[in-house]
This record gives sequence, C-alpha cells and structure tokens, in this order.
Amino acid sequence: MRSEATKTIRLALPIIIGELAQMSLHLIDAAMVGAISYKQLAAAALVLNTLNIPFVFGIGITISVSQMVSMAHGRRDGQLVSHYFFNGFCLCALSAILISLLLVFGRNILYHLGQDPEVVVLALPFMKLMGLSIIPMLLFMTLKQFTDGLEFTRTAMMLSLIGLPINIFLNWVLIYGNLGFPRLELLGAGWATLITRSLIFIILGLVILKHSTFKRYVMVAKSQWKIRPQTLKELLHIGIPSSLQMGMEAGAFAVSGIIIGTLGAVSQASHQIALSCASFTFMASMGLAQAGSIRVSNAFGRMDFKMISKIGNTTLITALFYGIFCAIAFTVFRFQLPEFFNTNKDVLELASTLLLFAAVFQISDSTQAIGAGLLRGIKDVKVPTILVAISYWVIGLPVGYVLAFQFKMGASGMWLGLITGLTLASVFLVIRFLKMSKRNLIAPK
Repeated sequence: MRSEATKTIRLALPIIIGELAQMSLHLIDAAMVGAISYKQLAAAALVLNTLNIPFVFGIGITISVSQMVSMAHGRRDGQLVSHYFFNGFCLCALSAILISLLLVFGRNILYHLGQDPEVVVLALPFMKLMGLSIIPMLLFMTLKQFTDGLEFTRTAMMLSLIGLPINIFLNWVLIYGNLGFPRLELLGAGWATLITRSLIFIILGLVILKHSTFKRYVMVAKSQWKIRPQTLKELLHIGIPSSLQMGMEAGAFAVSGIIIGTLGAVSQASHQIALSCASFTFMASMGLAQAGSIRVSNAFGRMDFKMISKIGNTTLITALFYGIFCAIAFTVFRFQLPEFFNTNKDVLELASTLLLFAAVFQISDSTQAIGAGLLRGIKDVKVPTILVAISYWVIGLPVGYVLAFQFKMGASGMWLGLITGLTLASVFLVIRFLKMSKRNLIAPK
C-alpha cells in the first residue's frame, strides 16, 4: 500500500508544484495590488470571483484530454493517444474562445452585482484583460493535460515555475510604473498575466512539436489529427460532467464572494485573502487528485480493477493526512498570513477569523477533490455531478445565506455554508468510490 502511495505522490509532485506556481501568480498579483489599496484588492477579487465559474468550466473540458490520453496510454496505443490529443486540443480551443468572448463582452454585468461603485470602476478594464488571458491559459492547460496524461509531468511544471519570475517582473514594471513604463496599477497586473500566460503556452507547444519525447505522437499527425464526432462525444462525456462538478464548487465560492461583496469592500477584501490562502493549499489536493485519476484511468484502460482499488484507497489516506496538516497550519498562522496582502486593520481582523473557517474545511476539501478525481478515472461522472450539485447548491449556499443575513453572521455565515457543502461533497464522493471499487461495479464503457 505504501509503495502505491509513493508512486502517486511522485507523479503528483510536479503537478502540484506547477499548480502552486500558477496559484502563486494570483497570490502575488493580490499582494502587489493590495499594497496600493484595499479597494484595488477588492476589485481584483470581484473580477476573479466573476470569471472563476466559466474559467473552471474550461478547465473541466481540458481534464478530458488527460483522462482519455491516459486510458489510451494504458492500452499502449500511441496512435489513439495522438488522436485524442488533437481532438481534445480543438475542442478546448473552441471552448477557450467562447469563454473569453463571454467574459470580455459581458463584463458590464459587474454593474449589476450590488458591489461598491468605485470597486466596479476599477474592475472593468481588468476584467477585459483577464478575459482575454483565458485563451492562452486554457490552451496551455490542454497541452499540460496531454503531457500529464502520458505521465511526463515535469515539462509543464518547469514552464509554470519559469512563468513565476516573469510575472513578478512584469508586475513590478507595469503595476508601479518602473523602468519608464506608465503606472497602470490593477490594469498592469492584467497585462502581466496576459503576457505571461501567452509565453508559457507558446513554449510548451513548441516543446511538444519539437522534442523527441513526443515525436511518436506528432509523426502520426497525417492519419490521426482528424476531427471525428465520436471522439468529441467521448471527450465531452468526461469533460462536461467534470466541468459541472468543478464549476459548481468554484461557483459556490464565487457566488459566496459576490454575496460577501454586498457587505462592503472590507468584507470582500478579507474574503479574498482567506480564499487565496485556501485556494493555494487546494492546488496540492488538485494535483494529488489528478495524479490519482491518471493512475486509475491507466489501470482502467488495462481493466486492472484490483489496482484501481489499491490506488484509490492509498490516495484518499494521503489526502486525509494532507488536509490535517493544512488545518493546523491555517490555525497557527491565521494572524500572520493576512499581513502579506494588506495592512488595513479591519481587513486583517476579519481575514484572520475567516482563516479559522478555512482551516475547518481543509480535510473535506482535500478528500472531496480526490474522490471526484478517482471517480473520473473510472469514467463515473454523472452521479457524482448530481451529488456535488446537492452538496453545494441545494444545501451549502442556502445555509450560508441564511446564516449570513437572517442570523446576521455576515461573511462568517457564508463560510459556514461553504464548510457544510464541502463536507457533504466529501462524504458523498468518497463513499461512492469505495462502494464502486469494493463491489466491482466498474464496467468497461
């Protein structure tokens, strides 16, 4: 059992580092923008909360690439790997363009969310740039899912790490107006993100096309790089439910953030600080979930059901220990962490309280991510999507709203609702995977 956990962690580690590097870009943006004013930080939070749902939907579509590539790789069918990659890239490119157009041309929705008018004015131009940057980011993630599905996880990790100092430098130049550039403040962070995401996408694309590691998949392009409706249907069978699952979780946090924003800029900024910290630790859970999903999918391609159960159980145990570690860290450093983002006394006080709530849901947040990933690996996506919808939208959000407004608990009430939703999702998804693996209900599709 320990050896299987070690294999999953080894596969997950580069994915986790890459995910943390990407999340670090947002944390650095928040910290550098927050140093100007808390209203700039609130504007960034408003934009990130608004675009998070469609962006996560796009990420869900990209996940189908790693799942299908991994399954074909398990069957040792290189031509099928290439075919899934090409069709997946075309599908994700179309999704990225549609999501970007929706965000850019629909950005005036920010006027209708009951937010601070000054915050909305700051947010609108930033929303346009972040909407455009969705395209290179989702295309990069599509290429990343391809390399991850083949278990070459270090490639994208290195590029994500390289992007980090590039983004910091561009932020320093454009946000604060250094080296003779104009001081763009929040808008500068948007330009830095767009440029960085475009660069890492182009570089990863060149690596796949030119490097000998991927040569066998590029050589068969003439015969395999053809769009086929049946292949797109297979990808969407995984992609759409995955998108809905991730979108409903991200949507619950985004809607909570928008609701909290109606309470004022201080509540919005505090929520963003606590959420940024929780999102940072969640990236490790996502990396572990993806590694477990890839390994389970590979075993599913070989119809090795005993290995599916072994990989799943060890990954869940690993997630449990990780969640406990994060909960302790948030509790111990709840006063120090907010100081990286802002110096406003009211913001720091509320953010430290919200970090206690974030500590509570670390275990359930980690285990529900693993449960969803393992179920994706065996192509079980429809029922988990329903379970997630019930957890977050039927129970979690309504509970949070009632506590926030009826019981006058404010931002703390919304976070208690999030804890409720995450805990239910974790219990539902983990139990379903354990039942599926124990009773051998997994059947070839």
